[in-house]
Amino acid sequence: MTTHGGTTEGPVDWDAEADAFDDEPDHGLRGQDVRAAWAGRLARWLPEAAGHVLDLGCGTGSLSLLAVERGHRVTGVDSAPRMLEHARRKLAGRDAEFLLGDAARPPVEPGSYDVVLARHVLWALPDTGAVLRRWVSLLRPGGRIVLVEGVWGEVSPAGIPGAWLTDALAPLVAAVRHEPLSGDARLWGRAVTDERYAVVGTV
Repeated sequence: MTTHGGTTEGPVDWDAEADAFDDEPDHGLRGQDVRAAWAGRLARWLPEAAGHVLDLGCGTGSLSLLAVERGHRVTGVDSAPRMLEHARRKLAGRDAEFLLGDAARPPVEPGSYDVVLARHVLWALPDTGAVLRRWVSLLRPGGRIVLVEGVWGEVSPAGIPGAWLTDALAPLVAAVRHEPLSGDARLWGRAVTDERYAVVGTV
């Protein structure tokens, strides 16, 4: 699958990955330090006032849970039914709903969200530019788009370079910033040497 122009990656059976997905430190956020690190980042990326967050490619709902704990209402979208089963259990009784759908074309209404959040999702979708335009259209005025991405691997790197994504998002929003994440080992449960970052845009 070609994404922004040079990254190639085969399809992943995310249903098959669902039961073990949270075993990775930065997926399940089970460790206190890892969880606290992601909670701290979300505190900077999400609005202080409670709003409606759309978590695209939400997986098992770990970031959705952190957003709800900050007082936000969350709608999660994922194409893997087994991932959504885990997310629904994880957020049972919370202010969250989870929808089966394609993150590239989420089954939601434009202009309905204060935040569009996607972690390690955009790199795996075709036609990055079209997806970005669609995601920005889902935001209310003043809303934010938060994209956590990277470039992984040395032999056959996969992902989206941060400079490329920042430049691609800039014309679609009023303000954009790039935040390097590779240097914070707490986020990943270990030290990493590849490129990991967040790009945050405000419309």
